[in-house]
Formats: sequence, C-alpha cells, structure tokens
Amino acid sequence: MSTNLSTIFKAYDIRGVYPEQLNEQTAYLIGNALAVYLKPSQIAVGRDMRKSSYVLFDELTRGILDAGVDVIDLGLVSTDGLYFAVGKYGYEAGVMITASHNPKEYNGFKICKADAVPLSGSEGLNVVQDMVAETDPKVRPQRGTSARKDITDDYTENCFAFIDESKLKPFKIVFDAGNGMAGATLPPVLERLPIESVNLYFELDGDFPNHPASPIEPENVADLIAKVKEVNADFGVAFDGDADRMFLVDEKGAAIGGDMVTSMVAKSLLEKSSSETIIYNAICSRAVGELIEKLGGKAVRTPVGHALIKPTMRAENAIFGGEHSGHFYFRDNWFADSGMIAFLVCLELLSKTTKPLSEIIAEIDPYLRSGEINSEVADRQGIIEELVAKYPDGKSDKLDGLTVWYDTWWFNVRASNTEPLLRLNVEAETRELMEEKRDELLALIRS
Repeated sequence: MSTNLSTIFKAYDIRGVYPEQLNEQTAYLIGNALAVYLKPSQIAVGRDMRKSSYVLFDELTRGILDAGVDVIDLGLVSTDGLYFAVGKYGYEAGVMITASHNPKEYNGFKICKADAVPLSGSEGLNVVQDMVAETDPKVRPQRGTSARKDITDDYTENCFAFIDESKLKPFKIVFDAGNGMAGATLPPVLERLPIESVNLYFELDGDFPNHPASPIEPENVADLIAKVKEVNADFGVAFDGDADRMFLVDEKGAAIGGDMVTSMVAKSLLEKSSSETIIYNAICSRAVGELIEKLGGKAVRTPVGHALIKPTMRAENAIFGGEHSGHFYFRDNWFADSGMIAFLVCLELLSKTTKPLSEIIAEIDPYLRSGEINSEVADRQGIIEELVAKYPDGKSDKLDGLTVWYDTWWFNVRASNTEPLLRLNVEAETRELMEEKRDELLALIRS
C-alpha cells in the first residue's frame, strides 16, 4: 500500500491527512484487522461531522463486516459518547472516527476495547498496524450485520447522574461548540438546565468556518471571551471538535487552564466523598495535588495521556483524573473521559456558592504558569541530560520527561511523541520568578 503507516499510527490513536495519509483503503484494512485481532462479536462505531468521516465510516465498517463481526452504528456522536456506549451496553470494542481538534483536512480513529479500555500504540495498535501492512484482509463466509443505536437519552442521563440537579442555579452561560460535536450533544443537556444559554457555532460543520475546534489555543476562544463580556455572562464553556474536552472562561474573560478545572472537579467530588484517590498528570499545577491533599484525598501524579492515565486510575481505583489539556476522567464513567460530565460537575460546584468563577479560581490557584512552550530540538535527550546537570540541587523525577522542583518554582520538559519538539512548562510563586526561570530555561534549550 502507498500509505506510510508509521505516519498515521500514533501513540494513542490513528490520525492523518485525508486522503493523502488516511483513505478508504486504509480504513477498510484497519476495520478488518481490528475485527480479526480483537475477535469481538460486535464493534460500536461512531463518527464526527468531518466531511471525510462518512466515507471512512463506510469503508471501516465494510472491513469489520467482511471479517464476520457485527457493527453497531452509533451515528454522529462525541468521543465520550462512544466510550459511554461501549461501557454502558457491554460492547466488546469501539471506534470513533474523528481527528479531534485537528484542522479539517485531518481524520482518524480512536479505538477502545471492552469497558472503554483504550487500544494504544504498545497495547494493540502496534499489532493492528502490522496486520494492515500485510494488506491481506480476512473475508469470512458469514458476513457481519449492521444495526443502528441511538444513545442520546442514555448518554444525557448518565451525565446528569454525577450531579444533583436540584442544586443548580440559573446562570447565564455562553457555549462555544466550535461547529463540532458539542453542537449535537449539548442541546439535550441544556434542555434540562435552569440556565440562560447563549450559543455560539452549534451548527455541525467539518470545515470549521468560524475557528479551529481547539479551545486550548487562546485565539480559538477569542469569540467566546468577547461574547461572555458582551452579554455579561457568568462564565463561558468551550468544547473541542469531538467534544470530549471542555474548557472554561470566567466572567472577566480569563481562560481557565485544564489543571484548574481538574482542581474544581476534585474539590466538588472530595466535598462529597473525602479520602478518594484523584489522578493528575505531570504538567498540572502544583496547586492540584496540594488541594487534593488539603481536602483529604490521595493525589497521584501520572505521565500525560489517556492510555497511561486510565490504567493508573483502575489500579488506584481513583474516582477522578484530570489533565492540563482538558481531558477529565471519571471512575463511574468506566474510567473514561467526558467533557460534558466535567462541565456539569463544575456547574454544580459554582451553584453552591455566591462567588464568581474568578474568585473560586483565585482561592485554589496561588501560582503563575508559563503555559506549554515548544522548541524544535535535534537532540532532545541530550538537552534533557544537560538540564539534569544544570539543576542538580532540585528534587527531580523522570515520570514524564524531566520535572525539577524547588521551594518556590518548578519546571517540566518533555519530548513530543510525534514531532522533534521539547515542551517546556514552568510554574512559580510570582510572575517575575516564573518569567526569569522560563527565559533561563529557554535559553538553555534553544542554545
């Protein structure tokens, strides 16, 4: 086959440009290989609104059906909807056709096994890649069958199971669906909320005509911030393209980092049930672990990425896990991530106080952060070892890249999984110290 499979098989999913890297032939072979490898009786398949998702769905499912495995067609759903369906209905595997927050020319597949356990690079995707490379699909005499399943009502009900609806206040909230799948998943939720909603870009459109569906980038929440200020809203909410990640903007228009949303969800859950274990990744603020422990919980740091966080959550029986990138995982949601559940939990927390979102964040976030800064580096490991030598007196670990802590500041530097980049995060007690250490580290990394 003409496709270089190493360019589309990533650490956590399959992703590439359509049709140059990922096309109908590849989709057919992936579906067939997945069915042969996992040997399930049925595979649930959902898709987002990208224009290529429809043809990729047709060929992926044809490959599954030819292998003698049934397909449960979930239609247009969010990624967390796919995870929910696999867990709720006991399907043995699931595939979400999406490229998440990537530009419109991309598409891909997020794959999970039973109980929404992810299939990742070293845990099954590598086997599927090898099988696809052989381009030898297995066609069974008894072809599989396809059936449609609408999960809307059950999905919505599951999300509300995490909160007490009677406690919710009538906020004014601006929602930015980014022309992604939140445009389909939010309306049934909003119907049950006692709020005034101002909706931006709810039309499903794989061309993303208003802005890229990647709210972690500041420029992509500019419209949301402007609308929050214009209508004097209590806060704003944004979702990414496949609606599994959620981001908040406070009443002043300040974007709230995923680590602070992690703290908010942790606070809400621990106030209901203290002594629970909560997971957070190595890039999150020091404030996250401090808050968890202050509230009586057990804080556990993990490397970045759902394929690493979810097994840790299961091993620790953690009630919740959060990432700086806006992924939020819940034990009672089959340890899978859900931006919608995270939003509702934050809404419940805000409903229990008269304080605005900005004040709640100020109370739990005493630090200043650089944000993630990327640098193109040829010898990434060499630079990391230089930093080890440069900062020998700090407490350090290599849980995910290199993290070094001092009393008043800390930094993490880690290599990208897919590009020749080093990613730097710095946090300190004052802006001056953060900027000083940020510039110092960047000078070393880029020298």
